[in-house]
Amino acid sequence: MKQLLVETRYRSKAWLARVAIAIVAFAALVLNAPESARATGIYEMPNLAPGEPTWVVDEGNVLSRLSEGKLASAAEQLRDATDTEMRFVTIHRLDYGETAQSFTDALFEKWFPTPEQGANQILVVVDTVTNNSAIHVGEGVGETVNAAIAESIASETIQVPLRQDNKYNQAFLDASDRISAVVSGQPDPGPPEVDNELNLEGTFTSAEDTDQGSATVIVVVLLLLATVIPMATYYWYQSFGN
Repeated sequence: MKQLLVETRYRSKAWLARVAIAIVAFAALVLNAPESARATGIYEMPNLAPGEPTWVVDEGNVLSRLSEGKLASAAEQLRDATDTEMRFVTIHRLDYGETAQSFTDALFEKWFPTPEQGANQILVVVDTVTNNSAIHVGEGVGETVNAAIAESIASETIQVPLRQDNKYNQAFLDASDRISAVVSGQPDPGPPEVDNELNLEGTFTSAEDTDQGSATVIVVVLLLLATVIPMATYYWYQSFGN
């Protein structure tokens, strides 16, 4: 009987050790996950340095240096000619519960906290996981880039190239050209022409589907931890009690 108790205690401790190692390994995996797999939060975005305009922030790593240079040049020319500034941002994965529009609105508020600072600003954002896009137009430019044009830029000018094999560079350059034309007083060139055979529904994952998938993973992990930790605690006390 004594030998049986010793063996049972040994097995309990060995099982507990394996559980502890599994929990530590899981925590390490989460904490050391690649940056590309993590969500991008508002407070992780860089601040705008005074006197050093930042025109392009490519957190999603989808834009070429050539495209970034063209976007920056177009933004500087628009600023010099009209005092309107346009900025382009890509991110890789939104926080749970966030949408492209809510992220864009929050980032606009972070970068331009006062009405005066944001009056002549235009911010365009694309999430490279869902390919959802959004735009925020400052009040001073709202009459020129009105709600209909802004919506068309986000849902058509940007989305058509993205649905054509994720053409991020083309999407942002087209948006830049259209914004520059409208703000400069030229006729609105409108959205790009669409091939009749092009599937406008898109094949990318929607924000809602992405959120549901993330929620499922979180729930499963929490259930596992809720089961394992009490069991581990019980066997821990049992081993010491005997």
